[in-house]
Amino acid sequence: MLNGPGALRTCGHEGPDRAGGRARTRVDAAAFAEAVLDVTCLIPSGHVLTYGDIAELLGHGGPRQVGRALSRGSREVPWWRVLRAGGHPAVGLALRARPHYEAEGTALRVPAGAHGAAEYRVDLAAARWWPSEADHATVEALSSALEGFGP
Repeated sequence: MLNGPGALRTCGHEGPDRAGGRARTRVDAAAFAEAVLDVTCLIPSGHVLTYGDIAELLGHGGPRQVGRALSRGSREVPWWRVLRAGGHPAVGLALRARPHYEAEGTALRVPAGAHGAAEYRVDLAAARWWPSEADHATVEALSSALEGFGP
């Protein structure tokens, strides 16, 4: 996890983030959505982040807000690289996502006795991505730009 197990997320409300010590403020929804799409585009082929990872990186919102931003996105992004915390793609998208994972060589876990193509999850231990210094600087710039939209 980015800030350790049990890290408190304030879901965009003002107040301290007890895990990281940063204050979170409300941000413009359109700006947040664009930042989510930008982070999604940084994830390399064969790697993934969770919805919560993206919220933690940006320092705003939570998994649901990230999911909403991706589902209402205004441009094409590698949406299959953003997963639920257990390594599963968004509900109803497992069959559409699997060919992307296979083409990119993303590590998958398929349970013994699985009967359907949708019965799998991404191996987060093997496939989870963490930004390089250059990518982290980009994410920090996106997060800082969101600060300008607070109350």
